[in-house]
Amino acid sequence: MAWMPDLIPLAGASAAARVRLDRLWSRGTAFLGCEVAIMGGAMSWVSERNLVSAISNAGGFGVIACGSMSPEQLDAEIAGTRTLTRAPFGVNLITMHPQLMELIATCHRHQVSHIVLAGGLPPGAAVRAIKDGGAKLIGFAPALVMARRLVKTGVDALIIEGSEAGGHIGPVSLTVLAQEILPHIQDVPVFVAGGLGRGEAILSYLEMGAAGAQLGTRFATAAESVAHPNFKKAFFAANARDARPSIQLDDHFPVIPVRGLVNAGTRAFLLHQADTIARFNAGQLSKDEAQLSIERFWAGALRRAVIEGDVENGSVMAGQSVGMVEREQPMAEIIAELVAQSVAALVQRAESDAIGRLGHRFAMPA
Repeated sequence: MAWMPDLIPLAGASAAARVRLDRLWSRGTAFLGCEVAIMGGAMSWVSERNLVSAISNAGGFGVIACGSMSPEQLDAEIAGTRTLTRAPFGVNLITMHPQLMELIATCHRHQVSHIVLAGGLPPGAAVRAIKDGGAKLIGFAPALVMARRLVKTGVDALIIEGSEAGGHIGPVSLTVLAQEILPHIQDVPVFVAGGLGRGEAILSYLEMGAAGAQLGTRFATAAESVAHPNFKKAFFAANARDARPSIQLDDHFPVIPVRGLVNAGTRAFLLHQADTIARFNAGQLSKDEAQLSIERFWAGALRRAVIEGDVENGSVMAGQSVGMVEREQPMAEIIAELVAQSVAALVQRAESDAIGRLGHRFAMPA
């Protein structure tokens, strides 16, 4: 049976596939200092010490969502995370935060290894402070031109996040961003995000040149997540089409696009916009007053959903991968599942290649 030697190596195909996977994301793991190049997306009220430490303890890279925290609150959160893990983790800071420099100093006092700056082009002073303090800086690139600009400013890595993601989103899908950016940015590691729920998808972007991936929606309902049971149940019941971006009724009154599950709150927001615009047109509100009224509609809405469990009136931010979130799982199980799916895809490919070689051999003339 002359064909047997070609099939014998497949007995160790899983081990070989894992070696291949580790090679594909080696740049990401080396940069982050973890076992698997999977970052946790920074989700306000969700990405706190319990979830962040669980991600890092499972071999991934957890990231604290600072959001609107004060330096004192961030100090306590970092310290709390340190008590739960010895593994590396990062902190996500918003560039528009009025105390950005103080927050950076807080990270440095705790020797945080990686700082993610979100919310636009980071100020030069912030970039210098992060670099001078010894932390690695990660920035978000919504387009190739911004990616190149960020690299020139000194970022150590990039995240490209597609519109499939939950929360605040840009207008372009990850499928397009990856094709636009990955072939042209080689100087720094690039992590992909947006709509990722399975290992096969992560693998496909690694093979395009990504250094790793960032997931949020898939992790929000982990057993270690402090999200309210109602919040998690809303995820389990949802499909991809239920996670939609917020709708803007009038170009004169811009609405920041946020992807979340459609509920009574999203419908009330449309009515609130229509009523506010009508009052402006009737001369009852100034333009600034009308804009502020629209912007304040969702104040505290994310906390109401995540912490209080009001998933009908609160903001249930979720990405389109929510349809792949079926049950509550320990974080270690989720990470292991993503890795296993990636490995299985590589094994299947190896088997197909082996069968193809056999077919070619038998088709050759004697």
